[in-house]
Amino acid sequence: MHVMIFGCGYSGTAIAKAFAGENMRVSGTTRSPDKMDVLRQNGIDAFLFDGETMEEGLRRALADVTHLVQSIAPGKADPLLRLLGEDGASLLPRLEWIGYLSTVGVYGDHQGAWIDEETPCVPVSGRSKERLEAEAGWLAMGETCSVPAAVLRLSGIYGPGRNAFCNLERGTARRLIKKNQVFNRIRVEDIGAATRFLSEHGLSGIYNVTDDRPGPPQEVIVEAARLMGVEPPPEQAFETAELTPMARSFYGENKRVSNAKLKAAGFEFSFPDYPMSLAQLWRDGRWRG
Repeated sequence: MHVMIFGCGYSGTAIAKAFAGENMRVSGTTRSPDKMDVLRQNGIDAFLFDGETMEEGLRRALADVTHLVQSIAPGKADPLLRLLGEDGASLLPRLEWIGYLSTVGVYGDHQGAWIDEETPCVPVSGRSKERLEAEAGWLAMGETCSVPAAVLRLSGIYGPGRNAFCNLERGTARRLIKKNQVFNRIRVEDIGAATRFLSEHGLSGIYNVTDDRPGPPQEVIVEAARLMGVEPPPEQAFETAELTPMARSFYGENKRVSNAKLKAAGFEFSFPDYPMSLAQLWRDGRWRG
């Protein structure tokens, strides 16, 4: 078996670790020559891919890829779909399964209501509209190649090296208060495990990969500060806080995302809610990554 992860960054590396094992070749792409050594240190065959052209070594490697995972943000169009074009089936003759990493941002704003995979998507931001188009493209690619294609809609990603403890230590944590605002989250190891689970069961379609406990973002900061034994940062009103346009746009969407479909398929989350997940990160000392 050979899994190829396009855009093998934070989530992609967790997916690579989930797939690693006997009789499994794991490959990944990066835009940066500097990051190739990091991938290799994690046991990943590294390839350069800038989203514009596909060099010959990468093209050759596709010939025995059985599992394709696409993690690159689309921009105006999905770069990999564009390059595969109508030749996807011939470039990937051994392909058995496709996974596409998307975002719960495609749902848009639902005023805090519970939503699932059947909820109509009303994306607000341009990047979420691009994701929705890319989702459709990858589901169509699955049909073209006659293999299952799964879309994983991810919520706010955190884990070792990327969490509230790191933000508190760096002094960048903020306790923003916006009335009734909630977010879902997902621990990066559960992204890896869910990707492997969906591929092993040959599942296709759309799945929310998210925790059980949507909650106000400031509560995560308070819980992390409690575990660290430090004072949380002071509360700040969202309306008057200085934020980047992207950070502010996240707060423009409010929803509670259900993971019931993925659970019904048989998947068990290792980190189903942020209190137990933060406690585990703090206890094992790996929170810095």
